[in-house]
Amino acid sequence: MTKNYIVLSALALSAVTLGRAQSPASNKVGIIHIQNAIISTKDGQKAASELQTRFAPKKADLDKKQSTIAQLQEQLRKGSATMSEEAKQKLVREIDQNTKSLNRETEDAQAELDQEQNKIMQELGGRMMTVIDKYAKDNGYSLVLDVSSQQTPVLYAANSIDITQDIIALYDKNSPAASNTAAPAAAAPPAAAKPLPKK
Repeated sequence: MTKNYIVLSALALSAVTLGRAQSPASNKVGIIHIQNAIISTKDGQKAASELQTRFAPKKADLDKKQSTIAQLQEQLRKGSATMSEEAKQKLVREIDQNTKSLNRETEDAQAELDQEQNKIMQELGGRMMTVIDKYAKDNGYSLVLDVSSQQTPVLYAANSIDITQDIIALYDKNSPAASNTAAPAAAAPPAAAKPLPKK
């Protein structure tokens, strides 16, 4: 999931607000991998798992269609020397039609998956911002920077100022899902959150 833009502006606003709230002498800075933090929370893992379950039938259908195309291509390859020109052209058209149909369905499924991932990131991102704001104020941070994006202006940051794990733990501690799952906070997100394979 690379939906950093959902929370970037909120982070920037939070950083400015926190800077004003702290005393002028405070210069404590923290960094966070907001994207990793969101998908590593129990809420994030639960949402990703639900998304995987929801999209599993569509993925299975796309895989089946891909397999059919592969079989047709193999049939064309094996029979190219013995098939009539008319039979070959018919098979080529069938492969072409199936491929176009598969590409359209894959693009539609990917767009739907992206939209659902956006909703999840937006919803959990809003909750995450509340947690970050409280953590920063309680711990005297004047600035918290998101370093998830490859375009981040941060060129170097010491590991000691990375608050990602603290935020995940604080989020999970205050989340209703905390009592409903035993998934580890730092576990990788389920495979469902990944984009559907391009065919």
